[in-house]
Amino acid sequence: MSLPYDQNLPVNKLASVFANTSASYKFYWFLAILELVEQGHTYIPKRMLFARMISNSWYTVNYFHVSFGKQDLIQESVRATLRIEGLRVNENKNVINTVLEKTPSTETIKILNHFDKNVPHWFISSWFSGNRNNIYSLSQNFEHGCIYRLEKDAIEINPLWISYLKSNSKILRDFCYWNLSLFLQKRNPNVPDISNKISRGLSRNSLMKQTNEYWKLVFAELGAVNCIFTNKRLIFEEKKFALDHFVPHAFVSHDLIWNLIPIDKTFNYSKGDKLPLIEKHFDDFFNLQKLAYEIVKSHNAKNKYLEDYLTIFPDLQQDKGLDYLRYRQTVQPLLTIANNNGFSYLKD
Repeated sequence: MSLPYDQNLPVNKLASVFANTSASYKFYWFLAILELVEQGHTYIPKRMLFARMISNSWYTVNYFHVSFGKQDLIQESVRATLRIEGLRVNENKNVINTVLEKTPSTETIKILNHFDKNVPHWFISSWFSGNRNNIYSLSQNFEHGCIYRLEKDAIEINPLWISYLKSNSKILRDFCYWNLSLFLQKRNPNVPDISNKISRGLSRNSLMKQTNEYWKLVFAELGAVNCIFTNKRLIFEEKKFALDHFVPHAFVSHDLIWNLIPIDKTFNYSKGDKLPLIEKHFDDFFNLQKLAYEIVKSHNAKNKYLEDYLTIFPDLQQDKGLDYLRYRQTVQPLLTIANNNGFSYLKD
């Protein structure tokens, strides 16, 4: 993926910024610049940019538990900010920005100012050579078409770049996310759907269709099902159940029916994104999934949600049922990898 060409700008210099990266700082710094330029800012306090570096990586770190690698301190900074400022994992991005821009906390300010040691000047090192002081000095007159000039506490966008950044903001953002995805995928080779875990917030699809078009048939046939975690009797009409992801959505990032199961609504609130215990919970999960599959198939063999099982059982259409061992061999590694990436298990 390449950047849009402009005959009046050294776009190749901007592209080369992302050629060799050992940390994620440059990606989040540039995303923050794009965001603020789109809002009409051209003289930008560094603290506003540092705040957005944190908020743009907030959900990736705190919710999706994506690893940034040992050399990258942005992960540690995000987690520390969550603790120091008493913010929530699912905090609104605008709230995060406001808190970080105005916080009196010396701890938080120290975390934000850490990015000033390297990020602002190394980002434009493609235009210049030399040390930090040299880059600061040469940037003052937008030497060599530099994208911005540096001040102690702010940057000013080169007027020649403003139109380019605004008119190509979507392509530039996609370019940045693409390269960031490649960067993080190398550090999380077994984690699914990395691209969506860095480019979106916590918006979740409704599970009403899966509830009404699939599990409602199961409830109608059985009258009730038991929660595999609490053993409470769940009745469809009472609406005291929630459709839950057995392997947390924050890890798998999909709503396939083979990973969804009705559980006690109260327990679901406390469970959050904790992992079930394979030895304690999988057999009940599998038995209910198998029974549900057979019931739905008997009612309507063309029910669209039955196709979700093909991702585990490609030969399912040959009148073969759900195989216990294959199902478990699919789920267990996902739970192990999720735990290795920071998701915790339910207490036994």
